[in-house]
Amino acid sequence: MAVIAKASVVVLGGGVSGLSAAWWLARSGVDVLVVDKGIVGWEASGRNGGGCSHYNSALFHEEQRLWPQMDELLGYPTEYQRERIIFATNEDHLNAYHQMGRTIGELGYDWDKLDGQQVREMVPLAGDNALGGIHLKIGGHANPQRTVQAYAWALQDLGGRILQHTPITAITLKGGKVSGLSGPLGEIECDHLVVAAGPQGGRLLATIGLQLPVATARAEMIVTEPVPLMKWGGVDGNGLYGRQTLRGNLAYGGGPHEWIDLPPDGEKLPRPTSPLVAALARHLYELFPKAGHVRVIRSWAGLIENTPDGRPVIDRLSEPGNLTICTMSAVGFGLSPATGHALRDLVLEGKCSFADLTHYRLSRFDGTPADWAERKGWAAPKAPLAATAAA
Repeated sequence: MAVIAKASVVVLGGGVSGLSAAWWLARSGVDVLVVDKGIVGWEASGRNGGGCSHYNSALFHEEQRLWPQMDELLGYPTEYQRERIIFATNEDHLNAYHQMGRTIGELGYDWDKLDGQQVREMVPLAGDNALGGIHLKIGGHANPQRTVQAYAWALQDLGGRILQHTPITAITLKGGKVSGLSGPLGEIECDHLVVAAGPQGGRLLATIGLQLPVATARAEMIVTEPVPLMKWGGVDGNGLYGRQTLRGNLAYGGGPHEWIDLPPDGEKLPRPTSPLVAALARHLYELFPKAGHVRVIRSWAGLIENTPDGRPVIDRLSEPGNLTICTMSAVGFGLSPATGHALRDLVLEGKCSFADLTHYRLSRFDGTPADWAERKGWAAPKAPLAATAAA
C-alpha cells in the first residue's frame, strides 16, 4: 500500500481536542499532521453550546487561564466572551446552582448569588418564573465554528498540516510501536500517534488490541431567529446549555442523548430521528418566556462519545510507548485549550506540567465488560425514538 503522508507526530481526529494538540505541538516546533475522515470540526466540536466553564475537571484552572488569551495566541477570533449566568425556574435547580457557585468559590473564583429580580434585570428574556441563580465571573462561551477555524488556521500558520477526507480503518504496529495508520487511500507513517478521534477512537484502538470503552450519542441543538442582544450572552438553566450569538440567535441544547450505533466504516450516519427538537424548543420557551414569539430556524446534531464513568481519557500509554489517547466524554470544546496543552506535554515530556491526570488513565477501565453500555441503558434503541414516542 502506498505511503501518502509522513509526520513526526500524527493527530488522528480534527475536532477541537486534536486541533488544539496539534497547534500546541507546532508551537514547540514539531512536524505535526492532523488526519480526519471528513472535514475539521464537522461533528460535536463545531456543533455544541460553546461553554467554557468545566469546574469539575482537573483541567479547569488551565481552561480559565487560557481562554481570555486565545484570540491573541491563535491570531484569529473565537468570539470568546467571559462570564456566565445560570438561573433556576424551580427550587431543586436553584439549590443545585447555589452549590455550584460555592464549589467554584472554593476553587478561588468570583461569583454572585442572584435573586429573581436580579435575574430579570440581567437577562431581559427571563420571565416571572425566574427564582434566582448565580453569576459566574469566569467561564463564558465561544463560537464553536469560529474556534475550529481559528485552531486550524493557526496550526497551518506554524507549518502544521491537515489532511481531510482521509478515512482511517486501522492503526499499524511495527516492533511493538505504532508505525502509522492505514485506510483506503493508503498509509500514513509517524513516530508518535495521538488518537483524538471521538466516537471512532474505540473502534480504531481495537485494531491493535486496546479497549477504549465509549458509547456514541447524538446531541441535538436548536437555533432561533435573532432577538435583541443581551449584555451577558452566556445564560444556562432549565436543563439547557448554550449562548446567544453575536447576531442575536439563541443556540441551545440539552436533555437526553439519542444513543446510536456507529455505522460500518465508509457508511454515512442516518439522519436524526428523535423528537428532542420539540422538547428543546419547549424548555427554551420556559427559560426565556419573552422570546416565545421567535421561531426555531434550524437544528444541529453532533456526535459525542461517553466513557462509562463520564470522565475523559487523557493518557500516554507505556505499551506502545509512542501512543497518546484523548477522548473527552462530551466536554471537549470548552476544555480544548487546556487539553491541547496537556497532550503536548504528554507527547514531548511524558507528563502533564500543570495538572494531575492520574484519574484520566485508560487503565481504570481494565476488565470493563463488553456489554457495559447495554447495562447502563446507553445502547441504541431497537426502534427509532420518534416511532417509540408515537406508540
